[in-house]
Amino acid sequence: MEIERKYLIKKLPDDYASYPHQDIEQGYLSTKPVVRVRKADETYFLTYKGSGLMIREEYNLPLTREAYLHLRQKTDGVLIHKTRYRIPWKAYTIELDVFADALAPLLLAEVEFPSEEAANAFVPPDWFGEDVTFSPSYHNSALSQKNA
Repeated sequence: MEIERKYLIKKLPDDYASYPHQDIEQGYLSTKPVVRVRKADETYFLTYKGSGLMIREEYNLPLTREAYLHLRQKTDGVLIHKTRYRIPWKAYTIELDVFADALAPLLLAEVEFPSEEAANAFVPPDWFGEDVTFSPSYHNSALSQKNA
């Protein structure tokens, strides 16, 4: 089960580029239900996500590079490219996504939580903007369909 909140970013933190990051490419085989293929640096996954906004099922299955490249050809919509920075903050890790190509200059942050209570009690840092957790249009699967 994945429990996360998602925010637009109003201003990048000054030191964001100094944190560990990955270049991510992902595409969607299906958006209902969500079935995604992702390349994160040189690691490959097929992911299934259940319905829901803040809380939903998520299963990741490892793929070989060859399987990823085969499935990538079958994706629908825009292939998403982004750089994900992992920024420690209090008891959590902020995953800051800086989108490229068709989705630039979009900036989103996700924070995962151990419980619904922790998610509801979260107070974001001041560089976060609007909370879009409950807006399905900010799911990556929806973003992949915007400029298709």
